[in-house]
Amino acid sequence: MQFNSYLLFNGDCEEAFKTYEKIFGGKIEMMLNHEGTPASVQVPPEWQKKILHARITIGNAVLMASDAPPGRYAKPQGFSVNIGLTDIKEAERIFGALSEGASVTMALGETFWAYRFGMLTDRFGIPWMVNVERAGVQAA
Repeated sequence: MQFNSYLLFNGDCEEAFKTYEKIFGGKIEMMLNHEGTPASVQVPPEWQKKILHARITIGNAVLMASDAPPGRYAKPQGFSVNIGLTDIKEAERIFGALSEGASVTMALGETFWAYRFGMLTDRFGIPWMVNVERAGVQAA
């Protein structure tokens, strides 16, 4: 069994995924907009170029998303996308990159369970946790 996060954006899915591709070193495998699909009749003309479905692969992980149709977007709450890492420097790099234009809830730092842990909501409204757990991890 595999769990994948599916994120909903308020019209900026394409920009977010291109940003994530750079930050995480992933590969966008699909970026489908409404235009030319059966779903095009369900959105207004100005929404045709918005993303109907996107998929990015980052290592063995998959992240999927779309732009929520007009009037259906709700601010994400009650969850975070957790990034589990084993390299402190990589965690610091990723947290720094995600922090640009973000609202940092908890600065990246050492905790009783992690060499590094931090929380933020990025500029696209997505809540993230960056975590380098102590269990089985070598400190730098």
